[in-house]
This record gives sequence, C-alpha cells and structure tokens, in this order.
Amino acid sequence: MLPLLPVWITILVALVVGILAGFLAFRGGIVYRKNTAERDIGSAEEKAKSIYNEAIRNAEQKKKEALVEAKDQAYQLKQDAEKEIKERRSEITRQERRLDQKEESIDRKTEALEKREEDLQQRNVLADARLAEIDQMKERELEKLESIASLTQEDARNLLLSRLEEQLTHEKALKMSAFETQTKDEADELARNLISQAIARTAADHSSEATVSVVALPSDEMKGRIIGREGRNIRALETATGVDLIIDDTPEAITLSSFDPVRREVARQTLEKLISDGRIHPARIEETVEKCRRDLELVMKREGEKAVMELGLHSVHPDIIKMIGRLRYRTSYGQNVLNHSMEVAWLSGIMAAELGLNQMQAKRAGLLHDIGKALDHEIEGSHVQIGVDIAKKYKENPAVIHAIEAHHGDVEATTPLAFIVMAADAISAARPGARRENLESYIKRLENLEEIAKSFTGVESSYAIQAGREVRIMVKPDQINDDQLVILAHDISQKIENELDYPGQIKVNVMRESRAIDYAK
Repeated sequence: MLPLLPVWITILVALVVGILAGFLAFRGGIVYRKNTAERDIGSAEEKAKSIYNEAIRNAEQKKKEALVEAKDQAYQLKQDAEKEIKERRSEITRQERRLDQKEESIDRKTEALEKREEDLQQRNVLADARLAEIDQMKERELEKLESIASLTQEDARNLLLSRLEEQLTHEKALKMSAFETQTKDEADELARNLISQAIARTAADHSSEATVSVVALPSDEMKGRIIGREGRNIRALETATGVDLIIDDTPEAITLSSFDPVRREVARQTLEKLISDGRIHPARIEETVEKCRRDLELVMKREGEKAVMELGLHSVHPDIIKMIGRLRYRTSYGQNVLNHSMEVAWLSGIMAAELGLNQMQAKRAGLLHDIGKALDHEIEGSHVQIGVDIAKKYKENPAVIHAIEAHHGDVEATTPLAFIVMAADAISAARPGARRENLESYIKRLENLEEIAKSFTGVESSYAIQAGREVRIMVKPDQINDDQLVILAHDISQKIENELDYPGQIKVNVMRESRAIDYAK
C-alpha cells in the first residue's frame, strides 16, 4: 500500500496544477477580451462623437436653410396679402363711389317725384275746378237743348238708348254671323271628312215593317178551320198570343195585328205550323204557341250573339245579348232597330278611330244606345231611361251609360263618346229612305214646324220643304232689318229644338226681300 501513495499524490498535484493553469488561462482570456472591448468601446465612442458632431453641423445647416426658406415664404405671403388688400380696397372704393352716385341719382329722382307730385296736386285741383265748370256748362247746355228740342232729359235718354240698342243689335248680328261662319268653316271640314268616311265604309240593310203581318193560306177553306166551331180556335189563338186575327174577304190570307212585333212573329210562326200540320184545336194551339215562343227566344239570342260577334265586342252579359236580339223584331219609323243599332255601332267605331278614341267602347255604346226599346212595351218610361237602367243594372262602363242617356239630348253631353253616338244616331236615322212616318204624323209635324216659324213677330209666311228637312221663312222687310234677320233665324231654330221631335236636323232659312214698284205711263 505504501508504494501507491506517491501516485495519488502525484495525481492530486497534477490536478491542482491543471486547475491553476486553466484558471490562469481563463483569467488571461478575460483580461484580453476586456482590453479588446475597451478598445472597441473607445473607438465606438469616438465614432459616435464624430457622427453626433456631423449631425449637429447638418442640423444647423438645415435649420439655416429652413429659416431662409421660411423667411422667403413669409415675405411672399406678405406681398400677396398686401396685393389682395390693395385690390379689395380699390373694389371697396369703387363700390363706395357707385353707392354715392346711386344716392345722388335717388336724391335727384326723389326731388323730381316731389315736384311731379306737387304738379299733379295742382293739376287735380285745376281738373276739379274744370270738372265743376263742365258740369255747370252741361247743365246749361241740357237746359238749352231741352228748350230747343222740346224734349225732356228723360225723353232724350230714351232716344239715345233706342239708337244705342239699334247699334248693339247690328254689332250683335255681325258678331253672331262672323262666329257662326268661322265655326262652320272650321267644323264642317272635319265633320265632312269623318261622316263621309263613316258612311262610305258602312252599309246596312233596312227592313220596313208595319204593325201587321199577313199569313198566306193554301185555300179559303183554311179560314173556317182557323176560326173553329163557334170561334173557339181563333179565340184560343188570340188569347195565347195576344194578337188580333183579322179574317176578311182577302183571298187566301189572314192579317195579324199587334203593336208588339215579338207577339206578332210568334202568332205568324204558330199559324204557319198549324196550317202545315193540319191539326188545329185549342190544346194544339197552346202547345204550338209555347213551342214557337221558345224557338223565337232562341232565335233572338242567336241574333244578339251574331251582332256582338260581328262587332267584335266581348264580356257582354247574356241578358243584354237576349235584349239585343229582341231588337230584331222592333221597328222605329219603319227602320229595324237592330240594324239601326249595328249601323250606329259601326259609325261610332269608325269616328272614334278617326278621333283617336277607344273604338271598342264607341261600338259598345252605339250598339246599346237603343237597348231600352227592347222592353219599352213592357216597362213604363222612355226608351232612354229604360236603357240607362239596364246598363246600370249590368254594370256597364259609366261612359257608355252617359252616351245612352245623352243620345237624344235628355241630358247634356259631356264626353266625346256621347257626341259621337249622337252624330252616328243622327246619320243612321236621317239618311234618306232609312225611316218613314205615317201620313198623319208626318203632316202634323210639318204643320207644327210652319206654326213655330209663324209665331215670331215680323214673319210673313213660312213653308216646310224637303220633307220637313228645311223651313223657308219670309219676313216683313219694314219690321225686320238685315241685322235682326240673323237673330231671328237663331231664335226660331232654338224653339224648334225645344218643342219638336224630329230625326236628323232642320235647316232654318230666313229671307228678307225688298221690292220697288213703279209704273211707266
């Protein structure tokens, strides 16, 4: 064991020596690095000082430059401000000079107005004095005139008023004549174009039907069978149809008489079927009448549908269609009402198209304008009012209702559609050959026309010509002058419109004739 001791000691000594050597080496490194760092720090400080000094010098230089630039800008701004101030001062000076001039002008005008006001006051005073003097002179002149003319002031006033009335009558006649001429010139051209186009493009067949129908018989023996034993067959037929059967000496014919064309048509068809069938007795008559009535209702419905389809109308109530078909068996002055209504519808549509209005609505109003005639035998009232009630019941357009109500002038027309329907109705009714009247009513209308013309003071004679389309009136020239002639014609036409019912229009032609007679001896 003893020999090993020096080895451990040796190892220990070596370890101690190594630690000391390492410590010394580490310390030496630290010292070196410290010295190196101190040198770097010194160098950095010197460099930083130089950079700082350089920055200070640059900052001073920029500061000086900025100051110089700021001084230049400040000087420029000052110059601009001084220039603007000078301009504003000069502008203010100009405005002050203008205001001074305006004040001087206003002062001068005020002085002139004051002088003018003084002059006006003086003139008013002078005018008042002169007016007073004129009034006094007027009174003296009136007194002199009254003494010279032997007229009082009231008589002179009446004389002046009568002369003034004559002058006003003359001017009124001239104005009326000029206005009528201008209105006719402007309206006639457009009316001619529209009406001529409408008439040229529309054609409708006209049927002339009376209140009687004639049924042909195969032989006169059939009359006895129709009468029946003790007249039972004819009584049953008249009771079932409401039509009078006239059996006279006319060979092979029986006349049916009724104011209602529908009833007359039912009776005619019934008789024709009974004659062709050969079985004529009360039970068979009632059965046949009922069947013919149903068939006629179907025919009227088809006629109404046909009319609506031809016109291209839509959404027409089925009940109104049936009423339109009933017009096929209704006449007015010999003119078939359904044909007349369709013609009015076509005319209304054409004129509405020319005027840029609703064409379908015009056709609808034209077709329905006489719809009241389908029921005027069953309901009290005029066909116009009945037609209005029907249109309101089935919710027709208010414009169509107004056109129906106004087409005979019962109310004042206020829409273009109403005027169109009125014109179309007049065209269809007034065209020569479209309608006819019985002789008694025709002569009565002409007599009334002449009597209305003769009822005016100064009328010498009157004559209805052109089948009542014109009335020519001769006046007394010593009572009616040329100026009063125009007014008289207007008054007569107004009275004719208010008191007479007539189709179309009536021309009032008033003539004044002056004659000079002398003899050669």
